[in-house]
Formats: sequence, C-alpha cells, structure tokens
Amino acid sequence: MKKILIANRGEIAVRIIRACHDLGLQTVAVYSQADVEALHVLHADEAICIGEAPSQRSYLKISNILSACEITGADALHPGYGFLSENANFASICASCGVNFIGPSAETIALLGDKAKAKATAKAVKCPVIPGSDGIVEDVQEAMKEAKKIGFPVFIKASAGGGGRGIRIAQNSEEFVRQFSAARAEAEVSFNNPDVYLEKMIVNPRHIEVQVMGDKHGNYVHLGERDCTIQRRRQKLIEEAPSPILTSSLRKKMGEAAVDIVRAAKYHSVGTVEFLLDEDLNFYFMEVNTRIQVEHTVTEELTGIDLVKEQIRIAMGEKLKVKQKDIEFKGHIIQFRINAENPANHFAPSPGLLEYYIPSGGPHVRIDSACYSGYRIPSNYDSMIAKLIVKGKDREEAIANAKRALKEFHIGGVYSTIPFHQFMLDDPKFLSNDYVIDYIDRLILQGCTFIPKKGV
Repeated sequence: MKKILIANRGEIAVRIIRACHDLGLQTVAVYSQADVEALHVLHADEAICIGEAPSQRSYLKISNILSACEITGADALHPGYGFLSENANFASICASCGVNFIGPSAETIALLGDKAKAKATAKAVKCPVIPGSDGIVEDVQEAMKEAKKIGFPVFIKASAGGGGRGIRIAQNSEEFVRQFSAARAEAEVSFNNPDVYLEKMIVNPRHIEVQVMGDKHGNYVHLGERDCTIQRRRQKLIEEAPSPILTSSLRKKMGEAAVDIVRAAKYHSVGTVEFLLDEDLNFYFMEVNTRIQVEHTVTEELTGIDLVKEQIRIAMGEKLKVKQKDIEFKGHIIQFRINAENPANHFAPSPGLLEYYIPSGGPHVRIDSACYSGYRIPSNYDSMIAKLIVKGKDREEAIANAKRALKEFHIGGVYSTIPFHQFMLDDPKFLSNDYVIDYIDRLILQGCTFIPKKGV
C-alpha cells in the first residue's frame, strides 16, 4: 500500500490524510464541484473532481470514485464514515478491482449491516439482545402477533437502516398497523430494502458504545466505551469517556461482549459495537458500525492510540501492536459536535459563509475540523463545522476545560451549536449525570431554546 484515495470529505478526510502522511503514504483527495476549495483538497498530495455537488453524483458514485483510483494509481481506498463506508457492494467492487478497501471484508459488512443477522450473531455468543422478532417480519398480521408477544411500546426498524434513520415507534396496537406500513415504505425509499424487524422499546435508556479493533490474524481488543446519550432525534451531540454511569465490572462485561461479537463475525478493522443500557444497568446489543466513527477522537485521547493509523495498518495485514492488558484509560474526555445549526430554532441548518473562524486552543484541547475563515459551508452535506475534544483528570475538570474552550471558540456568519453546548455545561441534569437518550428531545418539546447563562 503506497497511495491511498480518501473517498470522503470534510474533517474526516483531513483526519485520514494526516494519518497517511504520518505513515509516509501518498494521498489522493476526491471532491465534488461544491468542495473545490475544501481543506482536504488542499492537504492531499493529489486531488481529483468526481462530480457535481449532490452526493449521488459524486461521493456516492462508485464508478467515478474507482475511475479516480485508476487515474491516480491509488492502490488503497479509505471510505471514512457515512457515504459508502458501510456499503458491502462497494467494498466488494474495490476488492475485485485490486483496490485495498480499508475496513472489514465485504462479507462482514453485509453480515453486520443486516440488523437481524447482526442480532443473531450477538445471540450466538450469548450477548444480551433487546427482545424482538426472530428476523424480519413481512406480514402485518404476523407482525401484530409478534408485537403483542413482545409488549408495547415497540420499535419497527429497517433491517438495512442506520444512523438513527428507518425507525418508527408504535405505542399500542391501535397505531401499530399504520406505523408498520409507514416503516416499510420509508425503508424502501431510504435503503432500497423494505424489510423491517421488531424490537422492544427500552424505556429511558442510555446509549453506550464500545470501540473494538481486530486484525487479520485473529487478535482482538476493546478500547473502552463512549457514552453517547446526549442526542437530538438520535443524532449524537456530546460524547464522553469513560461513561459516568458504568461500574468497572460492567465496563469489563460490555467490552468482552463486544469483542465476542466481532470475533464471531471475523471482523478485521476498527469498529464500534453499540448497546442500550436500561434503568437497572442491564445492557442490550444494538448494532455494529463497521467503520471509523465521528467520535473516535474520544477513544484516541483516552487511550493514546491512533485509531486511523491502526485501521490502515490492519488493512496492510499487520498484527495489532497492543494486547488487552496493555490498554490504559487515562483521564476523562468529552467531545462536542460544533454544527452549523441554530439550536434556538429547532437546530435548523445554517449553511453559508464563515466570515470568521477562530477555534479554541490551549492545554487539553483538540480541534478536528476542515473549516477556515472565508470557507463557505455547502448546503449539500452534513452541517459539521468542527469537533471540539477536551480532556481533564476527571469529569469535573474536563467540564471546566470545556467551558473555557467553548468561550474561546468564535464563529461568524452562520449559527452554530456552541450556545447549546454552553447551556448543557450548566444544566443540572447533565452535571449530575441524570439524563437519558430522549432528554434533549424532551427539552425541545418543552420549548427550550438553549440560551446559555450570561457570563458563560
């Protein structure tokens, strides 16, 4: 592997380019017409346009991406997250074209990307799973019987879904038929696959995920957990590690369960196993994300392990350089997603010109971003401006450092989620660790506009 094409954009493309350059590898950036002035284009050794602004005509267009590999002589491809990163067909085509796909095999992506098969894999290694249907349910009468057996409320989930999409809730039998039909229709449109399955809705859960790594020689480790419970409409906003709710024994059990699942799936790459934690601290398997995640930075700062470099080394066929006993968790890490959204107006997107962009700095602060003053945030893609990652010796110090860093972060020309984060760092429930997965959605329903206290 000598030259890696990054089939992505934004901060993750910049992050991957940096890891490649640290490893002495050449890089190729691809970009749409909307991203001609993007930072990843400037940082890469080569750059090639792959189409028009809509992602379907550029970052999702497999033929254009593989043509870029051929033109530039790239012998490997890193998909980042989103776009084609969990597309088994894309991974398979890369392999057939002699391009090293930096991620798990196409077969493993297909297995774990199918939520019903992933759940069966978890059950086979005796990992607790959320009660639900045994695979997909196609007939509404059969589904109704299954739902009554599980007990309402139930989730109706797209088998090929992900990222919080393709999920409907039926609170009772009266609304089940309508929601079941709507879920199948939505799954067909969003994922080109109408299959759905049922799951018991765990009331008031926390969202905990475990970072794992596995190589092609059968070696596996976990790198601890991240608490991703602060979300809006199932989209993560704040992530932290260690989780302030886990005990050391529960952390060990969840880590071992995550490793058992990816070992059974013959997984080789970095990845994340996601769990729900109920009010009695029982954990249940949700899904496996077969890619690098937005919040991988939290684990990097916690463990000192560069996950992107490890991902590349694994794809090269190298063995893991660490064993489970070698991994240490130091301090407390919190990541804040700084998005171009207006939290005072239901988080409405706010693309446009960054008149000025002055990121925070100083001790215990990391910024991952692809933005700069004068950059225009396109309306075609996600709204992320930056990821702010702070560290402290404990949660209290990490929060204090975060307050300072957020106060120093200045953005002009667009709205951002900075006021939301400042509000949360003074929120009694967040500070006391007394919140669940729908906490932010409840605040929005109550009319909260997330205006921080004066002087913050």
